[in-house]
Amino acid sequence: MNKEKTIPASLTKIIDKVKEHFPNDIKLQQMFEKCFVNTYETTLKPQEDGSTFVITGDIPAMWLRDSASQVRPYLLAAEEDEELAKVIEGVVRRQLNYILHDPYANAFNEAANGKGHQQDKTNMSPLVWERKYEIDSLCYPIQLSYLLWKATGRTAHFDETFVQVLHSILEVWRVEQNHEDLSPYLFERDDCRQSDTLHRDGKGSKTTRTGMTWSGFRPSDDACLYGYLVPANMFAVVVLGYASEICRTVLQEEELADKCEQLASEIKAGIEEFAVFQHPIYGDMYVYETDGMGRYNLMDDANVPSLLAAPYLGWCSFDDSTYLNTRRFLLSRDNPYYYEGKVAKGIGSPHTPDHYIWHIALAIEGMTSTNASDKNRILELMKTTDGGTGFMHEGFDADRPEEFTRDWFSWANSMFSEFVLSQCGYAVKGSPLHKRLQK
Repeated sequence: MNKEKTIPASLTKIIDKVKEHFPNDIKLQQMFEKCFVNTYETTLKPQEDGSTFVITGDIPAMWLRDSASQVRPYLLAAEEDEELAKVIEGVVRRQLNYILHDPYANAFNEAANGKGHQQDKTNMSPLVWERKYEIDSLCYPIQLSYLLWKATGRTAHFDETFVQVLHSILEVWRVEQNHEDLSPYLFERDDCRQSDTLHRDGKGSKTTRTGMTWSGFRPSDDACLYGYLVPANMFAVVVLGYASEICRTVLQEEELADKCEQLASEIKAGIEEFAVFQHPIYGDMYVYETDGMGRYNLMDDANVPSLLAAPYLGWCSFDDSTYLNTRRFLLSRDNPYYYEGKVAKGIGSPHTPDHYIWHIALAIEGMTSTNASDKNRILELMKTTDGGTGFMHEGFDADRPEEFTRDWFSWANSMFSEFVLSQCGYAVKGSPLHKRLQK
């Protein structure tokens, strides 16, 4: 890790505000400062073309999803810090160029150096680190573009490249509404665990048309059990709304705005018709995945987009009845990836060992809760499960938090930072959390 960077005054100012809000909690002050500056100190790599490459931490590649989440809390500082705003705009520009290169890829190299999973059976290129198609990889850059605009007023990134990318995303999501008949995408990986490859010769499990758009993999990079990943489709509806607003307000692209709204309407209708399950205990609730043919996967995963994160992403209100029913299921033992241990309880993932809880899921649980004491409990839990490092991790053992995966995982540090900031009354302008805090 390179820790020679000077921390901008705008970030130091936010750190000082957190210290003022928690004057007697030295452990929290220290953890916030370490986690908050981690992305800035160790993962941002400005490029000669003005873009910004962002590594995830312990993996030297740039994920479209992770990179957006890693820099998101810095939008609070970018409101008054032109240089930081420029760095974040550089992240957006690099994301957009990556999507133009390959809208089906989830992670990219800094240059066309052939690193990563080049042996996978799919249409790889030397610039692509991994080509697992995930809906959220296309959602996050739109979200970051939108929030950058709302936080700073910047619109320069809404250029011809942005319009091209939007057309590309719409085309992919349209094609993947009928994955079975129209999709060119195939993916297979040899000598790996089952969740790292797609069966049926790389096509994935069979689906029928629902209006939703298909995803090969979850935001954990694990293969979907059924092709319609509901939280990712929820996220797609939200960002298509963002794209429509950008098209009408900034770009004067009325026809493109109409296309975004039409696709959002179709996906939304598909979710409402095919992704709501009448549970005998919890009532109407959202399923995690479905195939459109009557099969459902009732669970949640720690990675975002998740069902737990639905109001955080903007799909629904924080007190929506179907969401609250879903939430009760997710935070119970009926969710196969909800774990209760001697030290902690929370949501984990099939991506990590059994009984491992994720800090990202705890941050989302806290930010979507409407109960102040519950938020405080989760904050205390995160403080005591850092494994003595002062940082957040991927997953940790619910009985022994000193046992964890990934000691350098920037996304988790940023999610913790965002949760702490929300406890202080701060959230990124334009986000659902900001709107909620303003009420």
